[in-house]
Amino acid sequence: MDKRTEISSALKEAMKSQDKIAVSTIRLIIAALKDRDIAAREHGSADAVDEAGVLLMLQSMIKQRQESSQTYSDAGRDDLAEREEAEIDVIRSFMPKQMSEDEVRELIDTLIAKLEASSIKDMGKIMNVLKAEYAGQLDMGKAGGIAKEKLA
Repeated sequence: MDKRTEISSALKEAMKSQDKIAVSTIRLIIAALKDRDIAAREHGSADAVDEAGVLLMLQSMIKQRQESSQTYSDAGRDDLAEREEAEIDVIRSFMPKQMSEDEVRELIDTLIAKLEASSIKDMGKIMNVLKAEYAGQLDMGKAGGIAKEKLA
């Protein structure tokens, strides 16, 4: 089942169970997907956003909510921070299993050998492969830091 079908099914289930946070969060995901599809068409792509694009979008939605949650917590607005955390849980339910830091390190070692990367100049090659093949499975910021550390 592709992500779009999974998201639509989850919306129906959330509506049946009257889970207000899940319904509103899934509707936000669907709206963001439609926006991305329209943007892709405006740039000449006849196709909708692919699975990797959907996963990257979900990952950025999680990151936005993590930042908002932190801001709310710092401001003493725990009620709003909790809502952001609940939305993160809903969005994460559509993401593949996250790789552990050890798995990411091992993957980057493999890519360095496979791509014959030898310096920091080759970091772009590694990041491109990670984004294309492992979108949503790892934190790109942390992966970038690990790659940078290994290539330095």
